[in-house]
Amino acid sequence: MSSFCCSAILFDLDGVLLDSTRVVAAQYRRWATENGLDPDEVMKAAHGVRTIEVIQRVAPHLDAVAETQKIEKREAAADEVVRMPGAIELLSSIPKGRWCVVTSGTRFLAVTRMRKFGVPVPEIMVTADDVKNGKPDPEPYLKGAELLRVKPAECVVVEDAPAGIQAARAAGMKVVSLPSTYPQEELYEADAIVSGLSNIKVSLDGAGSGGQMLVTLG
Repeated sequence: MSSFCCSAILFDLDGVLLDSTRVVAAQYRRWATENGLDPDEVMKAAHGVRTIEVIQRVAPHLDAVAETQKIEKREAAADEVVRMPGAIELLSSIPKGRWCVVTSGTRFLAVTRMRKFGVPVPEIMVTADDVKNGKPDPEPYLKGAELLRVKPAECVVVEDAPAGIQAARAAGMKVVSLPSTYPQEELYEADAIVSGLSNIKVSLDGAGSGGQMLVTLG
């Protein structure tokens, strides 16, 4: 059993709080086929990365903004997403204002999904719309720490994708990863790997809600 002390916890959304991996894959494959692209090659670039950057990489001849809107509207309409087991219990154990969501999806997609599938929308959220450089660049997680008013070194990140792990590590944060989207051997850059959110426990390690939190991994 390992543990970390921190001032805030930053969560990726898809593959961490919401199990949307199949929906994301289905929509990217559909889009790839429609545009004469190799679905497998598109998928290699997709997980954990902003949609607009995926399109710019695999189909620079297309209007990336318009294609992003098309893909994410389809994703938002999908019903095959489910809330991750233990998500509500974990979020409820963290003091208000001490956690946020940092997602590669747009704000529209993130808020739509969270409301639709019962994940509380936090006061602070960093989306694809809020940064110039998406994961694996550290900008999204550094932005999250800034909005939470904590030092990056005092943050713990919960991620499921190598791009997100790299972003968090580059921001100077500790990373706990879930093998929900990628096999465990591809998550080697994380500081710890747990099988699910139910294996993450948060308790206050100081006086009052402003004290340090202790994140214990089972």
